[in-house]
Amino acid sequence: MTPPNRVAGIDCGTNSIRLLIADAHDGRLHDVHREMRVVRLGEGVDATGRFASGALERTRAALADYAGLLAAHGVSRVRMVATSATRDAANRDEFFAMTAQVLSAAVPGAVAEVITGREEAELSFRGAVGELDSAAGPFIVVDLGGGSTELVLGDPVGGVWASYSADIGCVRVTERCLHSDPPTADEIAAARGLAGELLGEALRAVPVAQARTWVGVAGTMTTLAALAHRLTEYDPEVIHLSRVGFGDLLAVCDQLIGMAREQRAALGPMHPGRADVIGGGAIVVQELARALNRLAGIEELVVSEHDILDGIALSIADFD
Repeated sequence: MTPPNRVAGIDCGTNSIRLLIADAHDGRLHDVHREMRVVRLGEGVDATGRFASGALERTRAALADYAGLLAAHGVSRVRMVATSATRDAANRDEFFAMTAQVLSAAVPGAVAEVITGREEAELSFRGAVGELDSAAGPFIVVDLGGGSTELVLGDPVGGVWASYSADIGCVRVTERCLHSDPPTADEIAAARGLAGELLGEALRAVPVAQARTWVGVAGTMTTLAALAHRLTEYDPEVIHLSRVGFGDLLAVCDQLIGMAREQRAALGPMHPGRADVIGGGAIVVQELARALNRLAGIEELVVSEHDILDGIALSIADFD
C-alpha cells in the first residue's frame, strides 16, 4: 500500500533534469527514489533565445521515464519547476505543452511551472539548510546551475533574508567564453571577467559579510567536493555535508579549468554530461570563494546533496 504522504519533486534546469520521490513524515522527507539526468535543455538558448528541438526531445525522453516512475511508486502529488533556461526561451510554450502531456499521463492535471529567480532561491535555501545546525548560521547558500547562480542569505529560523539570481552558470560561461579544448589563457581571463562582473551584482545585492557558513549545492559543487576528497567514484553519502577547505577547493578548480574535456571525463566522480562545462563552473566557484573569504572571512565550503529538489518536494508535503 502506498503511503498517503508520498510526493515528488522535479527540477528541470539548464543542464539537468532531476527527480525526487519521497515520503513525508516525522517532519522531514524520506527518500524513495532520487535520480538525475543531463539533458542540456538550455543548449544554445543563451545565443539563440530558443530551445533546440534536440534539447526538447532529450528532455521529453527523460521526463517520460520519470512519469513511469511516478506511476510505479504511486505518487499522487508532484510539482515540477523549470528555472533559468525556460525563463529565457522564446518557444517555452512548446516545452510546457510537452511537459503537460507527459506528466498528466502519470498524475492527472500535473503541469510544469516556471519559477522566478527569487522563488528558486527560496526553494534552494529550504532544501539545503534543513539538516544543518542553526548555530552555524547565518548561511549563504549558493546554487550554481547551468544558466544561473542563486545566492541566498538567511537562517533556518528566520528564513531568507536576501537573495539574488545572477545570469551566470557553467553552461553560460562555457558557451560564451570557453571555446577551445582546453581553453586558452585569453578565454579563461574572459570567463573570469564575466564571472566577476555578474557575481559583483549579486554580492552587492546580498550582504554576504553577515554569513558564517557557505553551503554549496548542485552538480558543480558536489563534483568539486568529490574530486577534492580524492574519491575514485561518486558517493553521495560521503559528499553530503562534507567540508572542503579553500586551499583544496581552489587547487581542484585550477586543475579542471586547465584540462581538456577528455581528461575531465576520465575522472572517476565526473558525470559524462558535466565534463564539457564544469570548467566554467569552476571559474564561478573560484570567484565566489575569493569574494566570500574577503568579505566574510569564510575559509571552507560545506557541500549539501539536498537543494532545490528537496525544497520543491517540501513545498507540497503534508507532514503527519
